[in-house]
Amino acid sequence: MVEHPAYPVGLRLTGRRVVVVGGGQVAQRRLPALIAAGADITLVSPSATPSVEAMADAGEIRWERRRFEDGDLADAWYALVATADTEANERISAEAERSRVWCVRSDDASAATAWTPATGRSEGVTVAVLTTDSPDPRRSAAIRDAVVEGLRDGTLVAPQQRTRTPGVSLVGGGPGDPDLITVRGRRLLAEADVVIADRLGPRDLLDELPPHVEVIDAAKIPYGRFMAQEAINNALIEHAKAGKAVVRLKGGDPYVFGRGMEELQALAEAGITCTVVPGISSSISVPGAAGIPVTHRGVAHEFTVVSGHVAPDDPRSLVDWKSLAQLRGTLVILMGVDKIGAIAQALVTHGKNPETPVALVQEGTTAAQRRVDATLGSVAEVARAEEVKPPAVIVIGDVVTVNSRG
Repeated sequence: MVEHPAYPVGLRLTGRRVVVVGGGQVAQRRLPALIAAGADITLVSPSATPSVEAMADAGEIRWERRRFEDGDLADAWYALVATADTEANERISAEAERSRVWCVRSDDASAATAWTPATGRSEGVTVAVLTTDSPDPRRSAAIRDAVVEGLRDGTLVAPQQRTRTPGVSLVGGGPGDPDLITVRGRRLLAEADVVIADRLGPRDLLDELPPHVEVIDAAKIPYGRFMAQEAINNALIEHAKAGKAVVRLKGGDPYVFGRGMEELQALAEAGITCTVVPGISSSISVPGAAGIPVTHRGVAHEFTVVSGHVAPDDPRSLVDWKSLAQLRGTLVILMGVDKIGAIAQALVTHGKNPETPVALVQEGTTAAQRRVDATLGSVAEVARAEEVKPPAVIVIGDVVTVNSRG
């Protein structure tokens, strides 16, 4: 145990000389942060990992391809010693001591004059964690992760310092599992005054919101003389103009059959700023959660995502079902449960093998998830017999049976 704890400080290394000795895994982990800090970095090492070599090739660091020599720390402000040679490390750290250069040693923290904290960043805040007596990387990293996660998801905020993002944020909530929303999306939810939520958004997250947050079910907005989308647009505008931080919480991604652009355009016309936060689309996440890769080497080199909300013979349909039937890759259909019979028939009519595997994944990524398998020839009957209900993602192609192959 050391007598005194380390004194924490933030080094401003922009344009200042930093010497790193050793080009192995430790350097590979530490160099990106030094590069991000704007340091003038010299690496001294006869060899380096491919990632470190790429940093040198990109001009992010200067690489002296040799062993350390006396005088290499001249004019340095900071040194990182990360070689596998203990004797060389001792010699380098001794020079750092003589030159009054703060020095980190990867092999012996007790012999170093500086320690590298476990660091993390969130929205302009850097969290650095050091254990009291000597570096305990695992404990420090665990504490750092807990603090950063709390900052990112909004569960850790300074009293009376809640930040607010003005205007409207269109947030893709992912396929349904609350853990699959993005970090940024979760933070914006924690900052919101008003949340206008889709039925298919991650509903469990709404229970975590503070009592003052007004939650509006988009499906229950009074439409009056307006169409549903117009009413939602007007609600977004109304609350934003009242000075509220508004989150439009959508399922999946705002721009994948989510009408996100329509809402953004309406907000822009009203002069309201809008932040778009992409989300994990159910078109790839739900099949993955059900054990189906949308692509697989030697099976499918492409996947196509289409909307099935109108039947193939409906004049409103913009989908070229004939062309889709000729593709060899995976076909993912969203919003197509009630039209799957007509869709399957159209694909078979245009040449798709009726024995092509089909999977219907209902309530994907949630506790109610279930998977029903069929073929193009049988899917209409199977979906009806199994009472498959929306929301469900339909996957058509040989990838459906990849996991079942011996």
